[in-house]
Amino acid sequence: MSDAGKPGSFALNGPTEELSMYKMSRTWLAIAVAICVAVSSSAASAKTIKVYALGASNTNGKGVGRDEAWPAQLEQMLRARGYDATVTVNAVNGDTSAGVLSRASSIPAGTQVVVFDTGGDNDRLRGGSEGDINANKSRIVSAIRAHGAVPIQAGYKNIIGPQRSGGAGYQEDGIHLTARSHARVASYLLPKVIAAAKGGR
Repeated sequence: MSDAGKPGSFALNGPTEELSMYKMSRTWLAIAVAICVAVSSSAASAKTIKVYALGASNTNGKGVGRDEAWPAQLEQMLRARGYDATVTVNAVNGDTSAGVLSRASSIPAGTQVVVFDTGGDNDRLRGGSEGDINANKSRIVSAIRAHGAVPIQAGYKNIIGPQRSGGAGYQEDGIHLTARSHARVASYLLPKVIAAAKGGR
């Protein structure tokens, strides 16, 4: 006796039904593959962070070298967290907020986060006003956003303390950060950069 009529049994009724089941299986397989690809792409994207460091001499690591500067330390910290991170530096020693602004148009395509130093202390050394510094800062932020990136200011004063204040966080000139201070700046920026890269603007 055939099992086809027994409760719980299942039988295909000829080649037409077999073909239908085959097509359904292939459809579900295609859907599963598409989901896996989408998830993998999303995960890969979340793991890639491109940062642009824009500023003046402290962004360059003057007095300690680029390997000890906060952009290099930030990249190392991101990589230690498992991110495929690249921190590209565009900094000019002695530059002012106007100079930093003039270079804000050079942000590479695909950059997710721009960490910037306005170079405002160089403005002050040249007699620049706080109004001009703040106006240029606003323009720098707007230029960064126009490139589809998230702006984050590297506010040394808030992290390390005022320049030329005799604080231990600066080198003998009272202007440039020590290697330890660069590490503190990088640690401060780390969670902000990760959040910005994941969340966008």
